[in-house]
Amino acid sequence: MKVQVLVSKPKSLDITLNEMMEKWHMLELIPGLECHFYTYDKSLTSEEISNIIDSDTEAVIGVYLRKDLITEDFFIKHPKLKYMAGMAHGYEEFDVELTHKYGVTITNTAYGASTIAEFAFALLLDICHKVELHSSYVKTHDWVNDPSPRYMFGLSDQIELNGMTFGIIGLGKIGYHAALIAKGFGMNVISFNRHLKTGAEYDFIEQVSLDEVLSRSDVISLHTPLTDATKNIINKESIAKMKDGVILINTSRGGLINEDDLVNALNSGKIYAAGLDVISEEPPRHDLGILHCENATITDHIAYLPKTSRLRSVSVAISNFKAYLDGCPTSVINK
Repeated sequence: MKVQVLVSKPKSLDITLNEMMEKWHMLELIPGLECHFYTYDKSLTSEEISNIIDSDTEAVIGVYLRKDLITEDFFIKHPKLKYMAGMAHGYEEFDVELTHKYGVTITNTAYGASTIAEFAFALLLDICHKVELHSSYVKTHDWVNDPSPRYMFGLSDQIELNGMTFGIIGLGKIGYHAALIAKGFGMNVISFNRHLKTGAEYDFIEQVSLDEVLSRSDVISLHTPLTDATKNIINKESIAKMKDGVILINTSRGGLINEDDLVNALNSGKIYAAGLDVISEEPPRHDLGILHCENATITDHIAYLPKTSRLRSVSVAISNFKAYLDGCPTSVINK
């Protein structure tokens, strides 16, 4: 079987391409595979991905799973293709019936549930405590010559999370890990998910309607894929249902939020603050309004970057592919 792997050169400082490739070469230990690796250091368009993949390829790992790639033209161009895997949790909505027509199995790679959930809380804790602001003040203030030093005075509001309600939209693997962290902080956890989650491990989470998450939560954290149904799920109508002074966190996809409506809510104080690892345009090549909101903490889509999670992504992708070859595919998203 011919397998092509598209490998993005590492963006984190503590991992090298050689380390990534050492993990990827474990794929070559699977009998019967002819592995080809393509490395790149910029985002690839769907057309570029299609051109990189040879017409006789039977499996491809590392593609962006989006609807402008998964098309009839693509499958006609790659008639032997039977397996496609993205390297992320997230993916765009695509034509599932079309993939069935051509007999192609599509999987995602759920490698970073814990690290992305941790980053969501890093954003939340930055909003609540502004640690860097206070650290900078302590280091730079002239304490020697200040006759009346304001030490032990807050430079920002300090917010305690214990007892607050943490609302999750999207109770997949990342949302579940966020729920575990929230529980550890003593928060009440509620969640909306398209399908009810069952099992004893979910007993501490109150699963409710979307409107209840919006109206009851002190903090709302987004962990749902971007689909036609979830695009702009946060908009002026849904914001109006929220508590005054709610905190919004998004480590999923920028398209979940109508950014103009969020800017208006931040400026009015309806939303106290937002912690965003994703925005509407990445990188922002236009003068986006969200960039001017002082109560928006914004990072550059880095929740996935720890070395442990990047190496884990390769291991999970290989494990998923082995499961497919064994006839028991896992992480299938086109069922």
